[in-house]
Amino acid sequence: MRIPNCRLSSFVLSAVIGAAALTMMAAPAAAQYVGPGVAATPNVRGILAQPQDDQWVSLKGHLLRKTGKERYVFSDGTGEIQVEIDDKDFPREPVDEKTLVEISGEVDTGLTRPPEIDVDVVRIIRE
Repeated sequence: MRIPNCRLSSFVLSAVIGAAALTMMAAPAAAQYVGPGVAATPNVRGILAQPQDDQWVSLKGHLLRKTGKERYVFSDGTGEIQVEIDDKDFPREPVDEKTLVEISGEVDTGLTRPPEIDVDVVRIIRE
């Protein structure tokens, strides 16, 4: 016995299942809130204590000194960490150890050295 519109029904069923699967896969991407409080803002002390390779961080503080080609020591008041900043990523205005800056970049961990930050953005903070 032949069921009428069987091909159409299986096509519609496949389309509905596919749409449902796509919806379920997309749902977690929209979820952001994961608990009762605001996520802790990373700081140098936390990065040094529990470094997560490739973690994106933004920190406010000061570049204390230059230690080599495109290498600096940064402090946010909780500790000091090595940072690597390409010359092209500096703002046009001069920056010294008294200039409050915000750096953004990725934590870079290594087996034989302390973690450091590969900085992509340096922004001067006006007080």
